Amino acid sequence: AMEGGPSPRIREGDCAVLKRDDVFKAVSVLRRRKIIFEKQWFYLDNAIGHIYGTTFEVTSGGHLQPKQEVEETTTEAKEAGTDNRNIVDDGKSQKLTHDDIKALKDKGIKGQEIVQQLIENSTTFRDKTEFAQDKYIKKKKKKYEAVITIVKPSTRILSTMYYAREPGKINHLRYDTLAQMLTLGNIHAGTKMIVMETCAGLVLGAVMERMGGYGSIIQMYPGGGPVRAATSCFGFPRGFFDNVHEFPLSRVQSVLCGTFSSEEKAVLHEDTNGLPEDRQLQPEEEPAAEAPMEISPAEEQDTTDISAEDGEFKENREKENKESVREKQMKQWERRKKLKEAAALLRERNADGLIVASKFHPTPLLLSLLEFVAPSRPFVVYCQYKEPLLECYTKLRERGGVINLKLSESWLRNYQVLPDRSHPKLTMSGGGGYLLSGITVLLEKGSSEGRDSQAPKVEEEPASKRCKLQELPC
Repeated sequence: AMEGGPSPRIREGDCAVLKRDDVFKAVSVLRRRKIIFEKQWFYLDNAIGHIYGTTFEVTSGGHLQPKQEVEETTTEAKEAGTDNRNIVDDGKSQKLTHDDIKALKDKGIKGQEIVQQLIENSTTFRDKTEFAQDKYIKKKKKKYEAVITIVKPSTRILSTMYYAREPGKINHLRYDTLAQMLTLGNIHAGTKMIVMETCAGLVLGAVMERMGGYGSIIQMYPGGGPVRAATSCFGFPRGFFDNVHEFPLSRVQSVLCGTFSSEEKAVLHEDTNGLPEDRQLQPEEEPAAEAPMEISPAEEQDTTDISAEDGEFKENREKENKESVREKQMKQWERRKKLKEAAALLRERNADGLIVASKFHPTPLLLSLLEFVAPSRPFVVYCQYKEPLLECYTKLRERGGVINLKLSESWLRNYQVLPDRSHPKLTMSGGGGYLLSGITVLLEKGSSEGRDSQAPKVEEEPASKRCKLQELPC
């Protein structure tokens, strides 16, 4: 369903990601809108129509221009020192002053030329080693060359962006951990997934991207409604959301106990005096019938223009009020309908998987949500800390109904890969959080199925253990 053929083009209204080195920022592509990114301001007008992945240069006046790839002309051997031992960083090696550089910028001289001048005016440049020279050029280019690449959003790019910019919003879920979750959760097109996340909608977006618009997702949410700030950055086609349902965590218990539908009826009666389904159509017919009646009194009052306008204004206002009430009712009905649909989906208890990544304690969440998952299906729980998952692990072991329980922490190390100087980077991520994964199996309930009298005896021991555990203070 992706438009634009093999290499999609940037369109107005798209969600795009600006990239400069390792820094990302998600923006909406709109005309005549000033954007500030990495201390640069510019307009995206000129980017519209270009292919995603194009690198632009910011010219004076904040206009973007596709960057012409310049061939490296310096093929002759560069003059370089053998080592850096004699170089003293006293700040006196650069002859160009701050004002000189500002003057060059004001003249509209390109970043590349400024860098060239800096090299020519550096007394220590030719004494540096080849590697140090490269490093110097790279550093100065970053400072003076205003270059921006516009890329199409994807799970990898957005998770990297969130982890670098606002990790608190995604519970410090690192991108490699998210990748592990998608793999362990066996997410693919055509499945029915339950997602419970408080990661600004990033995990939901990742699952949606993997499923490619096929299958269904039930998003469990705490509070008044799901947060999907990150999901909107992906720029999915409208159709992707047709099969995304949402369900409040507060109502999970009522679905499990089977009291959901009776609660719904009670709420309905309170809200809309129990408007039955068939009366839904009535509101749409009413305004048409009322409209001519409202116009005629206003027309009769030709003698006094002011009162005519006044009457019209009042009536219009009343009409608007009526319509807004009606709209609200329709919206409520819509919401109810969707809630019922989601509840029906949950009630089938045949979800193909469960993904949990939230700021809440995983144990109660998992124990209730696993009820909706079919046997021999994977589940994955993310937590920023290890301890809650340890407790969760023990509880699940005790409850049974799961196998292959694993508690893992993924380890990430970045490497610099350059000729003759590849090495692990000195900065390494401290922790990307922990994952508890497993597979559901059919949980045989001994007493409820009323099997022969020997069965309960076998299960007595775990039951007594359970009692003891409940007596312990939480």
